[in-house]
Amino acid sequence: MARSSQQKAKLLLIAKYLMEDSDERHPLSMTQILNYLRQNGVEAERKSVYDDLETLRLFGLDIVTVKGQGGGYFIGQRQFELAELKLLVDAVQASRFITERKTAQLIRKLSTLASSHQSAQLRRQVYGAGRVKSMNESIYYNVDALAQTISARCQVEFRYFDYTVDKERRFRRNGESYRVSPYALIWDNQRYYLLAWDKDAQAFRHYRVDRMVEIRETNLKREGEADFAGLDMSRYTQQTFDMFGGRALQVSLEFDDGMAGVVIDRFGKDTMIISSGEGCFRVDVPVVVSSHFYAWVAGLDGACRIIGPPEVRQGMKEHLHKIASAYE
Repeated sequence: MARSSQQKAKLLLIAKYLMEDSDERHPLSMTQILNYLRQNGVEAERKSVYDDLETLRLFGLDIVTVKGQGGGYFIGQRQFELAELKLLVDAVQASRFITERKTAQLIRKLSTLASSHQSAQLRRQVYGAGRVKSMNESIYYNVDALAQTISARCQVEFRYFDYTVDKERRFRRNGESYRVSPYALIWDNQRYYLLAWDKDAQAFRHYRVDRMVEIRETNLKREGEADFAGLDMSRYTQQTFDMFGGRALQVSLEFDDGMAGVVIDRFGKDTMIISSGEGCFRVDVPVVVSSHFYAWVAGLDGACRIIGPPEVRQGMKEHLHKIASAYE
């Protein structure tokens, strides 16, 4: 190997070795670096490696020197800290819309952003076996395709399916395509949903991205711009339960004291809380009334009660009666 090309390779090899095998607990000694270079066909002297390390520092690589016995060199600050990578790995594991295969692939890629010693910690952190994951492998690319249609402000076509008891796909509308105007991708309850304007219904609808196939951008300009402009997306996601549609109403709810955290988690910190006395408080919040809203109230085990309006109270009674009748 010519000396000039050997020098270029030496710089790259040193950087690669430090990125892949060094961290705060595992500094690389000069002897280790020289041996690594030799194993890769590059002979070098200590002085030239010192110069290379300084060049890499000037280039922006955060190379930390540890002096004394057991010292050496390691990469200090990386693009992602180990704690950040652990958070990302947790998010990937918890995401139901990512299949088991894609989960494993993403975690392997995230692991390459840490040292080999740290990546072993990330792999040991994987507890995803047995978690419910999507069976639709194409969802990983659906998100990207839908994001492009949103950016292009065009209508989108797709087919939408459910699963049968035999775990086979059954397409809605007898397999005919949906055509809607896409506006946003919403992450809710560990799933991705498309928020889109349905011209026929003259309303916004939600579609689970993992149930969509054959997504195709059209040349038609999307509709519903004025309606979307009137949406406060932050408030919209707070008042919609599990992305199930329904009538948007102002609902009065009474909670037992001690449930303020539940209210803040669900409706936000700016929600006005009014003390009712006798160990209770009341909130008036906008809610998209659906069976999932009633299920959320029921899930609070009596610590939440619907005060009004009357039709929502009646809807809650009917919801509970329907459930109770299934056990009679």
